[in-house]
Amino acid sequence: MKKEYDFSKMKSVKNPYAKYLKKQITIKINDDTIKYFKELAKETGITYQNLINLYLSDCAASHKKLKLVWKNK
Repeated sequence: MKKEYDFSKMKSVKNPYAKYLKKQITIKINDDTIKYFKELAKETGITYQNLINLYLSDCAASHKKLKLVWKNK
């Protein structure tokens, strides 16, 4: 086995099963929220869409519930 391998000329191959792993949807998200995830994307090197997906996946996996309190006028 070689000590080092050169992968620089290797072609990038997309995952043929990716379309079965994720579903494209349309969702309305506040500008401030998108800005937050885009800034985080610059820091981490992960696309903001993937960061949002990772955050939502973590919430779903841990069964995190949003606590809403409605104020009466």
